[in-house]
Amino acid sequence: MKKLEKEQGITEKKDKNFVEWYNQVVLKAELADYGPVRGFMIIRPNAYRIWETIQKYFNNAIEALGVSNAYFPLLIPESFFKKEAEHAEGFEPELAWIEQEGKDVDEKVAIRPTSETIIYDSYAKWIRSWRDLPLRLNQWCNVLRWEVKQTKLFLRTREFLWQEGHCVYETKEECDKEVKIFLGEYQKLCHELLAIPTIAGKKTDAEKFAGALYTLTIESLMPDGKALQMGTSHNLGQDFAKGFGISFIDKGEKKALPWQSSWGFSTRLIGALIMVHGDDKGLVLPPKVAHNKIAIVPIVFKEDKENVLKKAKEIAKTLKKFNPIFDDRDNYSPGWKFNEWELKGIPLRLEIGPKDLKAKQVVLVRRDTGEKEFVKFSALEKTIPALLDIIQSDLFANANKLLDSNTVKVNTWAWFEKGVKGGKMVLAPFCCTESCEEKIKDETTATSRCISFDQKKVDGKCIKCGSKAESLVYFAKAY
Repeated sequence: MKKLEKEQGITEKKDKNFVEWYNQVVLKAELADYGPVRGFMIIRPNAYRIWETIQKYFNNAIEALGVSNAYFPLLIPESFFKKEAEHAEGFEPELAWIEQEGKDVDEKVAIRPTSETIIYDSYAKWIRSWRDLPLRLNQWCNVLRWEVKQTKLFLRTREFLWQEGHCVYETKEECDKEVKIFLGEYQKLCHELLAIPTIAGKKTDAEKFAGALYTLTIESLMPDGKALQMGTSHNLGQDFAKGFGISFIDKGEKKALPWQSSWGFSTRLIGALIMVHGDDKGLVLPPKVAHNKIAIVPIVFKEDKENVLKKAKEIAKTLKKFNPIFDDRDNYSPGWKFNEWELKGIPLRLEIGPKDLKAKQVVLVRRDTGEKEFVKFSALEKTIPALLDIIQSDLFANANKLLDSNTVKVNTWAWFEKGVKGGKMVLAPFCCTESCEEKIKDETTATSRCISFDQKKVDGKCIKCGSKAESLVYFAKAY
């Protein structure tokens, strides 16, 4: 049993070998596995439940904003990609074309890398009048981008799951407003559900979405010093409308071009969740995203087995709203069970044995800290929700400390290089030109993450080229 228990647990330390630690957590916590084709992954039930929780949370948020869910085809005709030149150029290296020799088709088709083109072809048919606007649709789907060379489960795979919202408006002002609103919903999801702090801002022109007028983003920093883009929201301007023939008759009975937006996040949020909160024992799930919030482990001996199990079952029934796991397996030791549920990130463990039965109490153990608390049977229904809330807020606070302590503001190139090399999120004055940004990327492998919303007018010189700085910009190495 000792040998099996060693194989079951995480054998790498998070702060020593982050990459291997991460892979072990994903595989051993049964979150995902590698698919038979390179670059593809299998999402197992433990992770898919997390994705379903994210979906439920976000569906409620966007429904309140007037967004409806829909679904559009997987395959996109080649001609669609040519209707918006910048968008087509941006995605061309990632397209997976379908071979169709001998098939009854009119033109070559690709698997969607994103759905702007296939959706906007329909919008051109559906939108006729200002009364049809705003049009707000979202779809949950898979997309395929063939450029990924190295598979990183949840972070870099050729196929991944996501949501993509696509809205059409009468005016730029309305579009601008809602582009920011949807980004705010992303930030709220990350903070309230996933307990992950983010920095919100605007992408530089070099990093904006292909074909967009501008891109807004939320960025977070992982414990290995790399930034992760958690969600983006784009004002697409009017070029897609021009390319796809989307127009409407306005209130003055004149033909007009609408303004469009798109916004999305993906299953990489699960990767962020693992990296930010996980520890050397495995996964740590924030209670709000955990399907099973409690693991109940009866500690039994022959003479007390029946009574302990009976009470444990009663407790499981009382706490059913927390979807407790009732682990009464008799072929594993309590220690083995403790390790398994810690590995899989269950927020609370409830232990009950003969002594607890006599004292009319249980032992509650927090997954995040390992702290134990003796709680009377009569206080369980009141104590557990409060404790879960504390765990949720503590996880966010700890993640926020990580972000704050690893974010540095610099004003010299030497300090910029030192910060990037040290795995920091570096805030620096920048000229925001694409040529200068390319030089920074070539020399440090760092990319701009965002221009934060909360900055005032910037004085000073660009950290790299010495010309007048336009903004304070966050830089970091990234996934």
